[in-house]
Amino acid sequence: MSNKEKFFAHIDKGYTTKGDFITMGAGMVDGETVTNAFVKVPLKTLNRHGLIAGATGTGKTKTLQVIAENLSDKGIPLLLMDLKGDLSGIAKASPGHPKIDERHNAIGLPFEPKGFPVEILSLSEQNGVRLRATVSEFGPVLLSRILDLTVTQEGIVAVVFKYCDDNKLPLLDLKDFKKVLQYATGEGKKEFQAEYGRISTSSTGTILRKIIELEQQGADLFFGEKSFDVEDLVRIDENGRGYINIIRLTDIQDKPKLFSTFMLSLLAEIYSTFPEQGDSDRPELILFIDEAHLIFKEASKALLDQIESIVKLIRSKGIGLYFVTQNPTDVPDAVLSQLGLKVQHALRAFTAKDRKAIKLTAENYPDSEFYDTKEVLTSLGIGEALISALDEKGRPTPLAATMLRAPMSRMDVLTKTELEETLESSKLIKKYNEEIDRESAYEILNEKIEKAEKEAAKEKTASRSQRTTTRRKSTRMNPVVKVLTSATFIRGVLGVLKKVIR
Repeated sequence: MSNKEKFFAHIDKGYTTKGDFITMGAGMVDGETVTNAFVKVPLKTLNRHGLIAGATGTGKTKTLQVIAENLSDKGIPLLLMDLKGDLSGIAKASPGHPKIDERHNAIGLPFEPKGFPVEILSLSEQNGVRLRATVSEFGPVLLSRILDLTVTQEGIVAVVFKYCDDNKLPLLDLKDFKKVLQYATGEGKKEFQAEYGRISTSSTGTILRKIIELEQQGADLFFGEKSFDVEDLVRIDENGRGYINIIRLTDIQDKPKLFSTFMLSLLAEIYSTFPEQGDSDRPELILFIDEAHLIFKEASKALLDQIESIVKLIRSKGIGLYFVTQNPTDVPDAVLSQLGLKVQHALRAFTAKDRKAIKLTAENYPDSEFYDTKEVLTSLGIGEALISALDEKGRPTPLAATMLRAPMSRMDVLTKTELEETLESSKLIKKYNEEIDRESAYEILNEKIEKAEKEAAKEKTASRSQRTTTRRKSTRMNPVVKVLTSATFIRGVLGVLKKVIR
């Protein structure tokens, strides 16, 4: 048996599945694609999370596109983070190309160009379905972790939320939260101290500064109503295909705080909303986080702990998380160890640090009799990757250098006209793009303060009037009384009496 035949048997056996699956491409050995040696990933294990890594220009985004298309075809909805702005083309069919036909002939798969159902979402002022959440939905713990507060400051945030709950003050946006903080150490100081204890002005000042920092990254657009319902992420179109929800993030690449805030709130909301799935045959929703290093690079220790906890727990809800980044070392080890599917594109060894990263990356993959992993990592071409997945029993599949299939949709952005057409046909835009600013903590407290100031002014006026009246009574004597009690009058009367007596 030749090495090629031996490899085919190895891949065929290692990637055999009983249930449904998606096909990533065909295995390669000795630099040659082995036709029909299909590398397949079972739907059953896709909620075990994954990683797509590789140097710039090696095809990570197209791999993400391939996985998204095939999952949508299987009726599984997705959420994609589009930081570079090159994923919207999924809505339109690929125009095709001779090189694509050549690639698919080598793989042994027919190529079928088609577009997919897409929903464009936005965190900022860009066109798209507006994503928002209220401060109350965040809760004190999550908000404190995002702001990277101390234990004392976390306690103050918890007290603020408790006060708002007790007094039925809705915390909808950041101006509501700031107003309550200011009230706690200002006009409402005595009220807070009587009910919840003394609150330090220096601590509230620090919290306010951190909120302002968050606002400067655009968080004031994110916090508010109408809150996005995560159930709208799991829609299926009339043809039974899952919607591909694309969040446009091209204008917040330099705002990692806002990005991590949104991601963490979204994961927390999904975790609290979706029911337990157990060991199901297919995922409920798959999320792709492009440029994942933006989450981990700026995250505090508390925030990282929260992310790690959610990654470990959210799998049971039928949710799969896929991180897309340049180097696997961008992802913390605690998260990396939870990832079932790993798609590793080429890495470049330009420096000693690069060579060290390649060595560490190679150690994350199973050993193979067909490859020297470190060598393969630097020799892969565009659209080729090392793949290791989990089979239906949760065991790692054989390591396969894979010629990846091409995307069925357009590998380019939508034109301005096409984007407008996509937005016009959206049902969610009508639901979420109306701005709501109902009465909340900010307005209620302002009204309360204004009322208290008016009452205080009335009391002050009444008190001043009373003091004036009292002063007048004590200093000004009645003229008649003054005459009757004068010494001259009394001496006159006594003189008259003496004469009468005589």
